[in-house]
Amino acid sequence: MDLSAVGRAVLIAREGRRLDAYRDSEGIWTIGVGHTAAAGPPVPRASLRIGAAEADAVFARDVAAFVRTVAEAIPEPLPQHAFDALVSLCFNIGPAAFRRSTVLRRLRAGDRAGAGEAILMWNRPAAIIPRRQGEFDQFHTPYPTALPRARRGDALPVSAPAPSSPPAARPGWFTRARNWRNWLRDRLRARR
Repeated sequence: MDLSAVGRAVLIAREGRRLDAYRDSEGIWTIGVGHTAAAGPPVPRASLRIGAAEADAVFARDVAAFVRTVAEAIPEPLPQHAFDALVSLCFNIGPAAFRRSTVLRRLRAGDRAGAGEAILMWNRPAAIIPRRQGEFDQFHTPYPTALPRARRGDALPVSAPAPSSPPAARPGWFTRARNWRNWLRDRLRARR
């Protein structure tokens, strides 16, 4: 399985996207979309700033490791919404904590409802509770029923970004030359 576009958008909304390094609620240097030194370079530190493209590239690399962790750990395929919620949880608590979590133990025991309840056990610091509730709701609610919210209580759900249209084809050299010639001709006529 892989993280869906909706799951990716919700995870970014939960983590936030900051181009200047900052200390998170636990005092850990963070940059981009929840990137810490534990995930590899770049190592966040005071006064570090990255561009939007670099933040996106780092996030894509980081999230791939968490997707792999969840996909390898779960005993059977899950509905996309549930898988995405577990990737969000794993991204936040780390792969080692996810592998030894009650969430995963209950999933392996065949208790999917109990696994969803166990998401709510990750409630420290207290500021994380609305996010956990959002992950719980996402775990239990198929996307066609309702799009997820980053945190329970958010006014609007998060939706996947619309696919971008391909860039317009650049005109060939002949068309560009003709356009330039016409522009030049019009400029010269305007001077007369």
